[in-house]
Amino acid sequence: MNENGEMNSMNNETHPQTPSYPSVACYGLMKQYPGTPALTGIDLELPRGQIIGLLGPNGSGKTTLVKILAGLLRPSAGTVLIDGLEPGADTKSFVSYLPERTYFNPAMRVSECVKMFEDFYEDFDVQRAFGMLAALGVPYKAKMKTLSKGAREKVQLVLVMARRAKLYLLDEPIGGVDPASREYILNTIIANRDPASTILLSTHLISDVEDILDGFVFLGNGQVIAAGDAYEARARHGKSLDELFREVFRCY
Repeated sequence: MNENGEMNSMNNETHPQTPSYPSVACYGLMKQYPGTPALTGIDLELPRGQIIGLLGPNGSGKTTLVKILAGLLRPSAGTVLIDGLEPGADTKSFVSYLPERTYFNPAMRVSECVKMFEDFYEDFDVQRAFGMLAALGVPYKAKMKTLSKGAREKVQLVLVMARRAKLYLLDEPIGGVDPASREYILNTIIANRDPASTILLSTHLISDVEDILDGFVFLGNGQVIAAGDAYEARARHGKSLDELFREVFRCY
C-alpha cells in the first residue's frame, strides 16, 4: 500500500517450481448491467499461495467480480486471466467456487451431495469431506431440508474446500453461521488447502477474518480502492484492517 493508501496490484515472490504469472489477473475489467455499472475498470493481480480478503460494502461489486472469476458472468470489457487462462471450461477444473446462497436440492441427503461432487470433480477428496463434516457435527445421512441454514452452508463450504483446487472463490463463507462456528470454519479453510493454492474470500465481516488474511482488496463502487499486503498495511498505519476499512469507506 502506498502513502495514499492505494495500490492496485499485489507483489508475489516467484517460486522456481511455479509459473511466474499471478493466480488472478484483471486488466481494465468492466461489467455493465442494464443501466447499472457494476465494475468500472478493475486492475488487479493476486499472487499465488495467499488468502486474500475481498472486502467492501454491499453493492460494491464483490459478488460480480467473484462470479466473473468463476466463469458464471462474462465481463463487458477488459481482460481476466486465471492461472494464465480466460475463465471457462478449462479453469472450472481447478477453481472451486462457493456461492453466497446454497443451491442443493432440499430433498438430497448430505451423503448424496458428497457423491455428486465426487462424480463431478476429479480433484474432490471424499475422505477429507467426510472428516470435515464429522468435525463440524453435520450428520451425513440427514436431508438438506432438515438442516438449519447455518448447517446447510457448512455442507456447501466443506464440499468446496474438499477439492484440491488451485483457486478457491468463497463468497460470504461465514455470513450465515453462528459466531461459535466461525473460528472453526476459518481454521478449516486454512487447514484444508494446498500451500500453493490461492483463496479469495469475499466478506463484510472483516474483524472475523482479518487474522487469517495475507492480503486484502478494498472494493467500492466497482473500483479497487486499495489492495496490498495485510501485514504491511497494519504496520504502516498502526491500525487493523477493520479500522482501515471503516476509515476508507466512511463516506461510501
